[in-house]
Amino acid sequence: MDPDQFNIRHLAAMAAVVEQGSVSLGARQVHLTQPAVTQGIAKLEAQLGLPLFDRQPGGMVPTGAALCLAPRVNAALRLIGSSRVTAAQIRAFVALARAGSYPAAAAEAGVTEPSLHRAVGDLGLAVGYRLADRRGRGLVLTRQGAALARRLRLALAELRSGLADIADLKGQESGRVLVGAMPLSRARLLPGAITRFRADFPQVDIHIFEGSHTELVGPLREGEIDMMIGALRDPSIGQDLAQRPLFEDRPTIIARAGHPLASGWSADALRRYPWILPPEGTPLRQLWRRMFEALGGALPPVPIECGSVMTIRQLLLGGDYLTLLSVDQLALELDVGMVIDIGPAPGSVSRTIGITTRADWRPTRLQSRFMAAVEAEVALLYS
Repeated sequence: MDPDQFNIRHLAAMAAVVEQGSVSLGARQVHLTQPAVTQGIAKLEAQLGLPLFDRQPGGMVPTGAALCLAPRVNAALRLIGSSRVTAAQIRAFVALARAGSYPAAAAEAGVTEPSLHRAVGDLGLAVGYRLADRRGRGLVLTRQGAALARRLRLALAELRSGLADIADLKGQESGRVLVGAMPLSRARLLPGAITRFRADFPQVDIHIFEGSHTELVGPLREGEIDMMIGALRDPSIGQDLAQRPLFEDRPTIIARAGHPLASGWSADALRRYPWILPPEGTPLRQLWRRMFEALGGALPPVPIECGSVMTIRQLLLGGDYLTLLSVDQLALELDVGMVIDIGPAPGSVSRTIGITTRADWRPTRLQSRFMAAVEAEVALLYS
């Protein structure tokens, strides 16, 4: 079941009954009749496949499932911000925000274009402001529309976690973990952690989203990935993010086998050759600058900016370029002699590798176990 298949009013009714302790008070809180609340809860139970309340002479007592699900529902409802919003409207607008046009969004959502137009229009009426403006043949979200799209994605992430919690209660070790992989984590750490995790949880899917910090931090903030693994940033990146250090990585200078500097190098020699580096503002580029500050003198040319290790490897093999990378990132190529480590970077050149999450994120049990697998792999590789 997908989280956007829920009836939002049924979820609100369930959470209200848990909070108020009775159907009558819960019904009053969500402005529904008692029969409507009772019927809505019954439909939710049928969807989830387990009871949310014990029907007793004194009333309805929440089960462990309801107590587990209610906090996720309340968080999602706060993000949605209106009791008038429906699941169909959420599904339509999130698709529109992602696709950028009505035809593409309708195809993604599996509805007709008129239906999607109607759902988005009704959502705008429900929240009381314009969601998108037409620009030529396309559209752009308004400032309020973009903020709503982000909140709705986070609401869906909360409900997705709620479904995972319910599956866990039912003894179903299934679901998925959504991981943003920055360059350093992809070669050894993440594959080892996935292998370790799936040995214990073979029914859980792992979805890997590759990218730089800049490419992944938006999806993380919007709930489309659970965590990022890679070089940590300055804490000033935002109080909405939490960073957990794992280990210190010290990059080294790498070149092709047979490079003129294979037998040794000096500061002047390092300046004579072109470098391949990630863009300005990335931790590795900052470390490279720090390295040459320690060496003294001018910076050498950087004719190629690139963050792809595969591309860097091929460029190294075809010329006398130099780069600064962790040995983990080209471990196989170093082992077979395609490239060589010509020496550790001088100076205070290291970066902290860790896990970045949303500050208010409450991981499911399986997400916590995946992070534990990452930490266990770190202990194996770097202790």
